[in-house]
Amino acid sequence: MLDRRHWSGLRLRQAGLSLATLLAPLSTWAAPQPFQLQNDSGQALPGAAVIVLVKGARAQATPGTVADMAQKDKAFVPRLRVIQTGSAVNFPNFDTVRHHVYSFSPTKPFEIKLYAGTPAAPVVFDKPGTATLGCNIHDRMLGYIHVVDTPYFGVTDANGAVSIDIPPGEHRVRVWLPAMGETSAGIEQPFKAGSDPIVIRIKP
Repeated sequence: MLDRRHWSGLRLRQAGLSLATLLAPLSTWAAPQPFQLQNDSGQALPGAAVIVLVKGARAQATPGTVADMAQKDKAFVPRLRVIQTGSAVNFPNFDTVRHHVYSFSPTKPFEIKLYAGTPAAPVVFDKPGTATLGCNIHDRMLGYIHVVDTPYFGVTDANGAVSIDIPPGEHRVRVWLPAMGETSAGIEQPFKAGSDPIVIRIKP
């Protein structure tokens, strides 16, 4: 039979083990990582896709993941949408005129004929790459859906900045802009996660 001191010590050791088990995942939790994109003159680069490649990260989106690519004022909003492979995209039309959205890109060729409101079914993007979007009625409308095999991504704001929650460690960051063209995968560089902004300069 265990005496009281032995039993108390055992309970403390068990409690310590349980606490350690509970705290272990904290070291791998994601933390905000700021990125700053600039051109070679140091000017901010807005509207750029920033993708963080983390070893072991899941490639496919969680089932049921849905994003929106709206049409408003005869434009795609946002102009660039980044999604994870396997995500579905709705194309709501907020204009008073009908649109005819399409893409001929190998990443996801599709067509949604003249419609108002929101189409009945979203479009599933099941492989990585870039789909360039257009409208058969309004030729000036142009948009992009950039599909990536990672859950860590974002788009730079008007100041060329974006913050992405990522796990600690050494990773690679990839940058893609519409000016690079849909056949380009973008540019990559290694980095180590931390609180300081990662400044990336893009040459034209």
